[in-house]
Amino acid sequence: MNDRPAGPADSPAALAAALRSTGYLADDGLATATFLAMRMNRPLFCEGEPGTGKTALAQALAQVLGAKLIRLQCHDGIDASQALYDWDFPRQLLHLRALEATAGSGALDTEAVEASLYDPRFLLARPILEALQTTPSVLLIDEIDRADDEFEAFLLEVLTEHAVTIPEIGEIRATVPPLVVLTSNRTREVHDALKRRCLYLWLDHPDLAREIEILHSRLPGIPERLAAQVAGAVRALRQADLLKPPGVAETIDWARALQLVGANHLDVDSAAATLGAVLKYREDADRVRKQLDTLLAS
Repeated sequence: MNDRPAGPADSPAALAAALRSTGYLADDGLATATFLAMRMNRPLFCEGEPGTGKTALAQALAQVLGAKLIRLQCHDGIDASQALYDWDFPRQLLHLRALEATAGSGALDTEAVEASLYDPRFLLARPILEALQTTPSVLLIDEIDRADDEFEAFLLEVLTEHAVTIPEIGEIRATVPPLVVLTSNRTREVHDALKRRCLYLWLDHPDLAREIEILHSRLPGIPERLAAQVAGAVRALRQADLLKPPGVAETIDWARALQLVGANHLDVDSAAATLGAVLKYREDADRVRKQLDTLLAS
C-alpha cells in the first residue's frame, strides 16, 4: 500500500486542497483545468472580469509548487525586448574601458573584444527569459489583452518552443518548462492561435456562499454576520451600473477595513466610512453613498 501523501499534481482534488491551504478556494472546474495544464505542460489561459482571481491563481500556484513567480505585466506597445532580454550597456561600456586601459598603447583584438562584450554576464534577463532559465517557476503573463498582435505572435512562438535564440549567444532552452498562466480581462479578443496553444478557463465572480467562505478563509475570526453582509452588499454592487464593479480583492479589503474600525456588522454609517475600500471611482462612491439604505436592505 502506498502511503505517500498526495501532491498537488496528483489529482484535481489534491490541487484544490493545496490551493485552499494558501487561502485560494478553487471550484472543481478551476482545479481540473489547472491540474490538466500542469500535467499536459500547456499554458493556462484565464479570462474573466477584473477581480475574479486570475492573478491570485498564479500566485497561489507558485506557493503550492514551491516555485518562483515571475510576472510579465503587459501594456500597450510592449515588445519582445521588454519581455525577453536586454544588454547591460553601462557595464559593457565599463568593461570596454577596462580593456582599453589594460591594453595601454597596444592594439586590441577586435573579435575578442566583441565576443567579451556579449558575454552572458552582461545579459539582462527579462521575465520570459528568466522563466526559461529558472526551475521551477510559474510565469504569469498578466493582461495579455493589452498587448498587440505582434507581441501575441512572438509569445506564441516562445510558448510553443520553450526556447529563445539570442544572436550573440545562441539558443537558450528551458530544461523544465515553466508553468505559464496567461490572464485577460477581455478588453479585446485574443487571437485564436494563441488560445489554441492553451487550456482555457473562464473565471466568474464567486457565488454568495463561496464569497462568504473566501472571507472566512482570508480573514479568520470575522463574524458570520459581517461576512454575509459584506458579501451580499458586494454582490448588489456588482449588479449596479458602476464604472468599476468590485472584485474579490475589494470584498476582502472592505471586510478587513470594517473590522479595523471595530464594526461587527454592516450599517449605513460603517459602510459610508469605509466605502473607499470597495469602490475606486468617485462617481461610483457618490452614487452608492446616496443609495446605501437601499443597498443594505437588499
